[in-house]
Amino acid sequence: MLNEICWKRGREAAQFSIQHSAFLYDSPVQNRAVLDSVEFRDLVARRWRISLALTALLFILYYGYIILIATNRQLVSRPVSGATTTGILIAAGVIAGAWVLTAAYVVWANRHYDPAAAQLRARAEKR
Repeated sequence: MLNEICWKRGREAAQFSIQHSAFLYDSPVQNRAVLDSVEFRDLVARRWRISLALTALLFILYYGYIILIATNRQLVSRPVSGATTTGILIAAGVIAGAWVLTAAYVVWANRHYDPAAAQLRARAEKR
């Protein structure tokens, strides 16, 4: 029963994906022009730059915490209140930082990437 539900949901998701990306397959000649356009290449390049910058920040955040634990044990084991140490507070900050980075990407994508992608999609459908 569970396998049938999962299979059905997966099939529905695949159909949704196909419907919303169908413009890439409807007319290869027309859509090739969009895919080869400067606007599309700029959009992809901007997305990669943002993704790589946020990924680098996330790596610095996570590995910085790991390096801090490895190099300054006295700092992270200092009690703050009861059983809470500075290491636990810093770890909570790392998790919150990951949420902030994710939120930053979502805001950027909603304000810049999605409208630009919709504009390219509309241009491809007009052709």
